[in-house]
Amino acid sequence: MATKAVKDGFFCAIGSETVSLSDEELQLQLKNFLEFVGERDDVLLIPPDFTRFHSKAGTLTRIICEHYNFIPRADNDPAAAMSHKVPNVDILPALGTHAPMTKDEISKMFGPHIASMDPSPVLIHDWRNDVITIGHSPAEMVRTATRGMVNEPWPVQVNKIVWDRRLKNPETQHRPFKSLVLSIGQVVPHEVMGMANYNKNLFIGTGGVEAINLSHFIGAVHGMERMMGKTSNPLRDILNHASQTYLEEELDLWYILTVVSPDPAKIGELCVRGLFIGRDIRCYLAACDLSLKVNFALLEKPVMRMVVLLDVEEFHSTWLGNKAIYRTRMAIADGGEIIILAPGVCRFGEDDTIDRLIRKYGYCGTPAVMKSMKENRELRENLSAVAHLIHGSSEGRFTVTYCPGGLTRQEVEQVGFQYGDLQAMYEHYDLLTLEDGWNSNCDGEFFFIRNPALGLWAFQPR
Repeated sequence: MATKAVKDGFFCAIGSETVSLSDEELQLQLKNFLEFVGERDDVLLIPPDFTRFHSKAGTLTRIICEHYNFIPRADNDPAAAMSHKVPNVDILPALGTHAPMTKDEISKMFGPHIASMDPSPVLIHDWRNDVITIGHSPAEMVRTATRGMVNEPWPVQVNKIVWDRRLKNPETQHRPFKSLVLSIGQVVPHEVMGMANYNKNLFIGTGGVEAINLSHFIGAVHGMERMMGKTSNPLRDILNHASQTYLEEELDLWYILTVVSPDPAKIGELCVRGLFIGRDIRCYLAACDLSLKVNFALLEKPVMRMVVLLDVEEFHSTWLGNKAIYRTRMAIADGGEIIILAPGVCRFGEDDTIDRLIRKYGYCGTPAVMKSMKENRELRENLSAVAHLIHGSSEGRFTVTYCPGGLTRQEVEQVGFQYGDLQAMYEHYDLLTLEDGWNSNCDGEFFFIRNPALGLWAFQPR
């Protein structure tokens, strides 16, 4: 692919299955893009949070801040440092339901300069209180997506900070330069959306309770295994309708999307395979096309024993850590087992309410969860929890052995998983020598995945 600068909203498409883009190449592309969009008084950056650390969004955020001289430039170029007026820059991580980033996480992801600023430019999205409903996608679309289970419009919600950047905001129309909104993140197969990012970063990452609950439920009802890896699906159609109707004409909004995959030559290392910048769906579709080539592994045989590692800094809850189940379930054999090495997992939900509901109802399979939902108002009012409990269940087809660093055997078994001792598992599976893919030990053959957030695995017949 080649870079192109055009005025129709699709600026950059660069990368391939074999390319490994350096930070210098990313910086060059961003410099060209930011010069293309011109000087601004106000810039809002919407990157993912620390749970998407490997997306390269932290580096891109830092490069953008350096370009606008908001933080010291790594190249110490005095001419460049005087070339731009310093705009107001806010950074709003797309938390969705996740816990706010800590100062240490901000430093590791965005750099020490941003982490040490006072007041902090890194804002906190509160999905229960900070949103505004700017419209609705039609009830007919929701009814189709949920097979008639829900017959109500989907609320289009974003954080108020995002909506304040709309072009026709009477409080900011006097500014000589309009606000620029940059949504930054990684495209990769996703359990709820089919493929991650694009307008999901806005409507879910900065969305509210009603929108997030209903979207997760739509994904669960439509069927996770019918959704994952699909660029087009009923839920994405709902979000695309919302983008076209409410965002594209209201915000000067650009998407900066990466495609990242493991480096086959270096254990534990990653490659940026592509960078895509645009204002509309074409940017996202181009990124999806490359992601499916590098992030989707089609296996020739099902896996009887799957071993998945969850990074200790990235995964602190089963709400996040169950990606190990979502992304591998189509590769696991009937009667098989997934062993999840989860040193950082110490709770179930990122949100206190969701944590309590997971502990109470457990990962007990779709029929039982749906029955509990019909009988209990607290579940009906928290449909994202219902969706999560469905997504995290093996439906009795395989067993899930969780090996957490911060949960007891009783807590794990109470929600329907088997418990595994983490230290004993470390002795059984040597992380220093394991390679992604097929391995073997004294118990025979197994399949190892070092980071489930980077892909999707499936057995061909599924």
